[in-house]
Amino acid sequence: MAQTFDVIVIGAGPGGYVAAIRASQLGLKVAIVEREHMGGICLNWGCIPTKAMLRSSEVYHLMHRAKEFGLKADNISYDLDAVVKRSRGVAKQLNSGVGHLMKKNKVTVFMGAATLPAKGKVEVKTDKGTEVLEAKNIILATGARARELPGLEADGKRVWTYKHALVPPHMPKKLLVIGSGAIGIEFASFYNTLGADTTVVEVLDRILPVEDAEISAFAEKSFKKQGMKIMAKAMVKKLDRAADKVTAHIEVGGKVETHEFDTVISAVGIVANTEGLGLEALGAKIDRSFVVTDEYCRSGVEGLYVIGDATNGPWLAHKASHEGVMVAELIAGGHPHPVKPEQIAGCTYCHPQVASVGLTEAKAKERGYEVKVGRFPFIGNGKAIALGEPEGMIKTVFDAKTGELLGAHMVGAEVTELIQGYVVGQKLETTEADLMETVFPHPTLSEMMHESVLDAYGRAIHI
Repeated sequence: MAQTFDVIVIGAGPGGYVAAIRASQLGLKVAIVEREHMGGICLNWGCIPTKAMLRSSEVYHLMHRAKEFGLKADNISYDLDAVVKRSRGVAKQLNSGVGHLMKKNKVTVFMGAATLPAKGKVEVKTDKGTEVLEAKNIILATGARARELPGLEADGKRVWTYKHALVPPHMPKKLLVIGSGAIGIEFASFYNTLGADTTVVEVLDRILPVEDAEISAFAEKSFKKQGMKIMAKAMVKKLDRAADKVTAHIEVGGKVETHEFDTVISAVGIVANTEGLGLEALGAKIDRSFVVTDEYCRSGVEGLYVIGDATNGPWLAHKASHEGVMVAELIAGGHPHPVKPEQIAGCTYCHPQVASVGLTEAKAKERGYEVKVGRFPFIGNGKAIALGEPEGMIKTVFDAKTGELLGAHMVGAEVTELIQGYVVGQKLETTEADLMETVFPHPTLSEMMHESVLDAYGRAIHI
């Protein structure tokens, strides 16, 4: 006999578990199905444990700079196993927290693999057998996994995905990172800081290709200063594997070069976990593994919604969570606003950090806007100098005709925290006049946000 619910959520990552909580808050009877970990990839193998590891490398970096701050730190070293243990502990703590939230919100949890045999029906293969669940509304939040290219597949020994890089079998001495998006650059930054001789290969013409070109160039210069090697417009064609090394065949400038490494991290994008669910038979449209949806995450199949990494980008945890809330409210009869991709901030937690929201200068011009652009360097900010973090910049892009904030782009210390100021500004449809008349506290890094706006209109004070 089937168990009946108002909503069934498949996948308990940052999209799924948030959708389940909000649906329950709205008075709906909710079930959630998860085949591996409560909290999904983000909490267990992505956003959270990587940030814990990057925090360790940041502290290690600062310890080497102790003398600059009038401090003494001798015989500085690290214990990689202890760094990993702390990271896993942080993930475990949050994993159990999600389980608690499910109980608190009276969400019924089914641990197992789900399929969709018919509209409104979910079958879950659990340890005890098969459970049959029914609901008018199903929210698919199955997430994604690392994309693997032919010949570059991970083996967990010498060639890693992000999962292997989080529980490394050894400390890389000579590391190749394939792909310079957020995942690749974060791991490159972590291992480079701990002393690995690190090379990053990017097939496009610059690293962090989704970022504004000026920010990418600034970040690249900083990474090179830290000893990282960057190979843009390059492609890894083949990996020859041996017990203790990997020989990479890299095509650059029309020629193939060979380079030896002891470790390779492949970070070449993601593939949605949408196969084997029965989606095609239901009539859902799949494009390169991602389910095609409208702005409200509706799949075109009645009662089936798809959120997070299983559908349209950007593929970010906070976007998935917001979509989960939106869909829950829609199901409950509300009238939520759709999620606008251009209002989703992107953050990369390398050193220096990178953050952005909205259109790059190039994209704004491409769309026909006449733009006003402001910039402000960290070196002009008192708090940045006091922190010993004078390297960085903030860039703002405005519509010259209306004063609308089209985009904001940052590189430097703590910019992943600062970016939210501009995100709120965009959401409130703030103009340049509003931002210029806002009083920013002193001394803070946020003052640079003010100065960048002022600079766009020829009114900067401190440069």
